[in-house]
Amino acid sequence: MVVVLMVFAGRLVHIQVIKADHYAAKAEEVRLTTVDIPTTRGAITDASGNPLAMSVETRTVFVDPVTVLDDERDKVIDELTQRFDLERADVAAKVGDESSRYKEIAQDVAPEKWKKLKEVGLTGVGALPDYKRVYPEETGAADVLGFTGADGHGLEGLEAVLDDTLAGEPGKQQVEVGSSGVRIPMADGLTQEPVPGKDVRLTLDRDIQWHASQALNERAEELDAVGGSAIVMRPTGEILAMADFPTYDRSEFSEAPAKARLNGAVSEAFEPGSTNKVITLAGALEEGLTTPDSVYTVPYSMQIHDRTFKDDHFHETQRLTLNGILAQSSNVGTIKVGQQLGKQRLYDYLRKFGFGEPTGLDLPGENAGILADPDDWWGTQLPTISFGQGLSVNAAQMASVYATIANDGVRVEPSIVAGTVSEEGGLDPSAAPPRERVVSSQTAQELSRMLEAVTGEHGTAQAARIPGYRVAGKTGTANRVDPETGTYNGGYTAMFVGFAPADDPELVVQVVLHNPKGEYYGGQAAAPVFTDIMSFALKSEKVQPSGTEPPNIRLFGNG
Repeated sequence: MVVVLMVFAGRLVHIQVIKADHYAAKAEEVRLTTVDIPTTRGAITDASGNPLAMSVETRTVFVDPVTVLDDERDKVIDELTQRFDLERADVAAKVGDESSRYKEIAQDVAPEKWKKLKEVGLTGVGALPDYKRVYPEETGAADVLGFTGADGHGLEGLEAVLDDTLAGEPGKQQVEVGSSGVRIPMADGLTQEPVPGKDVRLTLDRDIQWHASQALNERAEELDAVGGSAIVMRPTGEILAMADFPTYDRSEFSEAPAKARLNGAVSEAFEPGSTNKVITLAGALEEGLTTPDSVYTVPYSMQIHDRTFKDDHFHETQRLTLNGILAQSSNVGTIKVGQQLGKQRLYDYLRKFGFGEPTGLDLPGENAGILADPDDWWGTQLPTISFGQGLSVNAAQMASVYATIANDGVRVEPSIVAGTVSEEGGLDPSAAPPRERVVSSQTAQELSRMLEAVTGEHGTAQAARIPGYRVAGKTGTANRVDPETGTYNGGYTAMFVGFAPADDPELVVQVVLHNPKGEYYGGQAAAPVFTDIMSFALKSEKVQPSGTEPPNIRLFGNG
């Protein structure tokens, strides 16, 4: 027995004296763990710094059932039940469950609310810091901004695209974990300070965004459209508003169908219809094949191979200038111009104006549309593409075409992120978007005058006029393909896109309505929305009325 006791004593001396430091370190390793300390997600603001998405500090309130005093148990249950509007039985079950020392009671609790509860002095009730993502109401930008998940990271929209910039880096802290699993923060356990995310400033204007959303939604609901979009942008590509219909409530995003969460301004591809005619005419003008006053004989219909092409409304054979072809949106006249230009050159100009490739906005779900290689065009594809059938685009691409004309022929890739905000509050601007001259200044000015005739006395969009301002633009009405049959039985897409003031362009507005009922021509369905949005945007931007009279444009030839 003496020998056995001596062995045990020697072993104790070895563990507690000789190897004491070693085993203490091992024990500490078992008890210690590293946890994340939440950090603030950067805000998303409009161009003036108005918040569109922001993070607010909150608390997660919990109870440690082991430390709740017996004589306070009922008071703890009552206070938690009343302050957080909970079922008393559920709270009582958590307070009485001593199998865990951490029972979550409420999330997203305002700091002021927690402070008042803390002042009651209840033993066993605590709170952990956290952050909640909030979106100011009535911005109309849900489809653009997207939302974050429960972990605070972006799931859709700009929240997802800009997640690395907005999220920041959480801090790291060592905590000691007891046998019951409760975490005990260590006074010197902070191993990494949390780094807040950066604020991102967009080119959007909060007021214009809201108004565009309201005007679009009202008209889309009035005409029972299945979808639609509205874009306001500067000729230099900065997007001031990007509204979509249908949309959704971000506070209940999990209940919204996927289609309602898509940003249709970039995800919905459609045939551009007559809004595409401006590219055909731009190419012919730029190549010196025609002039605004060149006269064409335009019948109501013409036969090409096995197809008969017609204008929208019957008319006797007319003598129209190039101005008149665009003002009256003649399909037949545009086909004749397209034949002058030829398929290769038409394709080249479509590409120069940005078709068949992403816009550069880098928004989720973008559909770059379809533009077939000219070597694959069959007999009637040159005529159809010349007036806007047989290819597809998204709304942002089409808006960029008219921005290019308004910008004196120079295309600037559309942009929506102005930059990030530095710690000092200044703007660190995003890289300048690519620029390319597509047509000459002369061609752009000629097109502007021609587009102004569209809103004139003999044009197709008199509903797009705005008192005091000269307006240039184009209607579009395109057949929609039925995805089930592959035929043009899916209704219509109504469009209007234009800029103002036509004599000194400041703003471009694009409106698209998918399958409106009753009124479906672009001049009837979409032009009034254009007028509403453009009128508001001009006033909001304090754009002065036009100081010049519209030019006298010759639409008809002699004889």
